[in-house]
Amino acid sequence: MATEKEQSAPPPVLALIVDSNATSRSILVGQLREYGVTRIVQCTRVQDARNRLEHTVFDYVLCEQYFGEGGYSGQTLLDDLRRAQLLPFSTVFFMVTSEASYAAVAEAAESALDGYLLKPFTPSALFERLSLARLRKIHLRPIFDAIEAEDFERAASLCVERFESRQPYWLYAARIGSELLLRLGRHDEARTLFEAVIAARALPWAKLGVARAQIESGQAARAITTLQELIGEDPSFADAYDVLGRAQVELGNFSQAIETYRTASSLTPDSVVRLQKLGMMSYYMGDRETAAKILARAAVLGIDSKLFDFQSLVLLTFSYFAENDRKGIERCMADFGRIMERHHASPRVQRFTDVARVLQLIQQRQFSQAVESIRAMASEITASSFDFEAACNMGSLLAVLAATSIDLSEGESWIQALGLRYANTRGLTELLANACNLHEPYAATVRDCLQHINKTAEVAMAQSLSGDPAGAVRKLLREAERTLNSKLVDMSQQVLLRHSARMETADALQQDIDALRQRVGSAPARAILGQDNERRPGGVVLRVRGAADGPARIPPPPQDSLATGANPIDPPDPAAQLRLRPV
Repeated sequence: MATEKEQSAPPPVLALIVDSNATSRSILVGQLREYGVTRIVQCTRVQDARNRLEHTVFDYVLCEQYFGEGGYSGQTLLDDLRRAQLLPFSTVFFMVTSEASYAAVAEAAESALDGYLLKPFTPSALFERLSLARLRKIHLRPIFDAIEAEDFERAASLCVERFESRQPYWLYAARIGSELLLRLGRHDEARTLFEAVIAARALPWAKLGVARAQIESGQAARAITTLQELIGEDPSFADAYDVLGRAQVELGNFSQAIETYRTASSLTPDSVVRLQKLGMMSYYMGDRETAAKILARAAVLGIDSKLFDFQSLVLLTFSYFAENDRKGIERCMADFGRIMERHHASPRVQRFTDVARVLQLIQQRQFSQAVESIRAMASEITASSFDFEAACNMGSLLAVLAATSIDLSEGESWIQALGLRYANTRGLTELLANACNLHEPYAATVRDCLQHINKTAEVAMAQSLSGDPAGAVRKLLREAERTLNSKLVDMSQQVLLRHSARMETADALQQDIDALRQRVGSAPARAILGQDNERRPGGVVLRVRGAADGPARIPPPPQDSLATGANPIDPPDPAAQLRLRPV
């Protein structure tokens, strides 16, 4: 039985050293042991460190900045971990390097890490830096206790209070607070806080935060202007290119987006996330050869990583099919077999595997089996679980069949069903249309669907303005029921919220909206590449040691404020919002 002393003993301190040089690792191990670190894990490669950090929470991470082989860097590892929210706040992350250039130090300072150690350093210097980093964790503990308790409003209030009163680490608190406000859907308040930071001290991450807030509030064009100014000041700020590419994709400016993603990837050539973005954009732009090379590299670097999006493997299979690369398709099928073993209960992974299997059947000229499988997939088009990603893959499959001269009489009607459901914005429409670009008539059908949805919305709005809002809601709901288009459902909700006081049937209409929303399911409010919603370039990680289920989950803003990128009809009570005093 454990003694009272053993029961009260603190947990062992766990550290990770990432360095390809055996001598450097040995020195760091000795210094950390003097500091009191009892358990130390060593990695010689970035890939191994990434895997360790995805599955273990460390108290300290000391990572070399430059690795000799493959162009790997500690900075890229940190960027990927931060975007995927895999680095807890409780972990102290230090970059270690012999490079003392300003650019390297500035890049690290903007990465939300805890420090930058320049070789050589003494044990006393290491102890002092680690202690100061831990002190910051202690100062900000009330904020992260609130996040861990899922009291996000209080956490945001504590951040703003620390910023306004200039308490210790007020700039870092502002960064956390603006992130909380942004994720709570309070975009104007987040932008105000970012701008207050800029006024106090013009930091690139704050300017990037302004652009992120602009995108979230439906002002992608303004965000592009903000980002272009930021990149003009610092052309090496990789996160700025990530956000710029996102804004360009949302607006449907794919030719610009691919150049932006190419630049971001060139700045960090071993970033799994950025390689996937470039590869996906290359695929949707019709450059299957480039897509195959880039997505294959992303798979080699990180297919077993949580940073890898399995949609990349689907598009890689499509790219191999376009090149008639039988062995490439077989490799993808083998990868999906291993992935299914780990994620056998995932409908998303099963759907991906089915798509790849159909491509293999077509490549093997087993057309009847391929058509049978596609018909089975098409039976799910109206299911609430059939999302935009599935629609793009379905459109690509149907375009492949048409380009292969396989007669499928239902193809045109299925494409129209996909377009009417998901042609909500120009960006979404262009993504879906480009997924069908092997067969131009299908791409044209998708673009026509956007015109139909917009025309329906215009007619309903005119009816509401002419004094018949109830009729407008009913018209929108009838068309939404036929198309399962979430934009029409959201517009009916907005009209109802604005005019419910004058509608006798408001309660019944609300019930109809709620029921239809269940059928429609979730749909992206804006165009994204892959499952991008959990990765926030330029953001600071909000995950803490106590969050057993992963990153802190912040509830989304109310549904009626999301749909079209416009401001909600009824804004929140100003008294409930955080107030910011002038800086």
